[in-house]
Amino acid sequence: MSGLLALLDDVAGIAKVAAASIDDVASQAAKAGAKAAGAVIDDAAVTPKYVTGFDPARELPIIWRIARGSLINKLVFLLPAGLALSAFAPWMIAPLLMLGGAYLCFEGAEKLAHAVGLGAHHEEHDAETGDPAHLEEEKVRGAIKTDFILSAEIMTIALAAIPESSFWMEAATLALVAVGITVAVYGAVALIVKADDVGLFLASRGRLSLTRAVGRGVVNAMPQFLKLLMAVGTAAMLWVGGSIIVHSLAEMGWHLPEDLIHSWAVALAHLAPDTWQGAMEWGATAFFDGVLGIVLGLLLIPVATGLIAPLWQSVFQRQG
Repeated sequence: MSGLLALLDDVAGIAKVAAASIDDVASQAAKAGAKAAGAVIDDAAVTPKYVTGFDPARELPIIWRIARGSLINKLVFLLPAGLALSAFAPWMIAPLLMLGGAYLCFEGAEKLAHAVGLGAHHEEHDAETGDPAHLEEEKVRGAIKTDFILSAEIMTIALAAIPESSFWMEAATLALVAVGITVAVYGAVALIVKADDVGLFLASRGRLSLTRAVGRGVVNAMPQFLKLLMAVGTAAMLWVGGSIIVHSLAEMGWHLPEDLIHSWAVALAHLAPDTWQGAMEWGATAFFDGVLGIVLGLLLIPVATGLIAPLWQSVFQRQG
């Protein structure tokens, strides 16, 4: 009997350790995922365009295919690459973060430039006639390629946010970040895409006048909501992109930009009442990070459109 009690005690001890480890993984995953907010919002804002123009019955299957591709991107390719970087070349994480931050700044600045009428608009022109299955295949492939870039940013940011720990703890945390963010992003995209259908159903078949009014309100509000989502996504890209650049420079030894922004934010926070100083400092920091993101992004637009994009296209056209 004493042996059985000792065994049960050991099992209970192992269970407590396992539960604590699970809590640690979940906590670290939540913090790491929060650090990638800009890329996550951008992912959710970009994806709905890939299902526009299709039969409503194909919208959710297309979203599922993109989500599945996103999971493969994160778990099969990016997670092992991130763990290898962490184990063998941790010094590369900061430069890679800077590349991701620069990309976010470029994307945000380009969208901002288009919004105010500057620069050329790069719209996708899809043939109205043709094979819908082929068009769907092209859209899904394009979405998964775009997702790979955004997922690389998300996973790199998450990896940098994880405290130094064991290999398996980092692997479990990154896997949880990958699954959690994918479910959150594409679950939100599915709700956004189908909101019009729900609104139309309520507006046309609702038994109560209030229900029909809610349906009409949903239908009328969705275009403005999508515009708001794009605006929030653009602001988040610029803020997070600038923040990544600043913190990565500090990680690499150049603390001046981070120190300047911190001192300016603290100075502005002291102008607010005591209860608002924390929020004021955070908002000022985000503002200055965003301004830096805009400036850097505008500088990168001619480089990306005049040099990198033509070079990229020539390489892949030659391969094709």
